[in-house]
Amino acid sequence: MPEIKLQNVTVDLPLYNSKGRSVKSRILAQAVGGRAVNRRDQSVVVIRALHDVTAHVEHGSRVAIVGANGAGKTTLLRVMAMIYLPTRGAVYVDGRVACLTDLNVGMDSEATGFENIRMRGRLLGLTNKQIAALVPDVAEFSELGEYLKLPSRCYSHGMMLRLAFGISTGIRPDIILLDEIIGVGDQAFAEKARDRIRSMIERASILMLASHNVQIIRAFCSSAIWLAQGRLVTWGPIDEILESYSASLRAGAMAGDLAAE
Repeated sequence: MPEIKLQNVTVDLPLYNSKGRSVKSRILAQAVGGRAVNRRDQSVVVIRALHDVTAHVEHGSRVAIVGANGAGKTTLLRVMAMIYLPTRGAVYVDGRVACLTDLNVGMDSEATGFENIRMRGRLLGLTNKQIAALVPDVAEFSELGEYLKLPSRCYSHGMMLRLAFGISTGIRPDIILLDEIIGVGDQAFAEKARDRIRSMIERASILMLASHNVQIIRAFCSSAIWLAQGRLVTWGPIDEILESYSASLRAGAMAGDLAAE
């Protein structure tokens, strides 16, 4: 059965040749949710994006990842997708993964749309037969027509997203890693994209969804992980975690109001 195991996972993101270390490290720490870690080499800023995270996600799980901006939600998804390797700890993933956090990863701007479909299919581990079935599916879904014969550097940003989204959602994954519900293109096409995601989620064994939208979280998830500054605060039933997280936000807002008085 598909599953994900994280054991004491820590992720440090080094940033080299930075100047103005103290200011830059604070800004970057806010951006990724971690804290600057001191190193003897002052030309290197290291941001601890995840700290000692342990989790076991089994077949049938529908898990929301909640937390403030920069809490480490996207980093956690990237670790599960093997885009980021842990600095310490271990990650084990069993099952085909569809990662919808970095849609353009692996796309070649000099290759045509058709070539990108085939190359991404290879990267996803598809067989020749599966790639042959993927090409017409992506062509129909993306609605790019003759543009698929052109280098993708000729595409607009929206067209590139359509292609990348069509490829990433054209497979039948066991595990879906999703950073917000993606809207691609105009309203009609965005609804088409959402329908495609819903269909994927229904068929998938595991869903990991990072989102700020409570309505979407409740619609798709039955449990939640709460992250804060790269640490796993708690994990449990969706209603329990959302209530605790909301109470924390309210307490933080009240503390801010009192400090301003």
